[in-house]
Amino acid sequence: MIKSLLYFLWAGLFEITGGYLIWLWLREAKPLWWGILGGIALAIYGVIATLQPANFGRVYAAYGGVFIAMAMLWGWKIDGVTPDRYDLIGACLALVAVLIIMFVPRT
Repeated sequence: MIKSLLYFLWAGLFEITGGYLIWLWLREAKPLWWGILGGIALAIYGVIATLQPANFGRVYAAYGGVFIAMAMLWGWKIDGVTPDRYDLIGACLALVAVLIIMFVPRT
């Protein structure tokens, strides 16, 4: 379980970083190499996701919840936008969904 959660965290870090670098390149006129680094980070994210033991649909559905929580943290720590209580409630619900999707025993 810990290994799986670490894969989610690493995947999230690479996806958000990659998307953010491309955002900055296209929206804030940063140099092209920022966009290239963003594309590389996004490719690494795609590789990390394949290391999960579950099937594609389950992994990507659960990853969506991790991404929600990480995007809130990114916005808070990098962009300086403090999440409100509804952001936090939503992120917590998303993380509960991740735990259900990935770790509830199946028969």
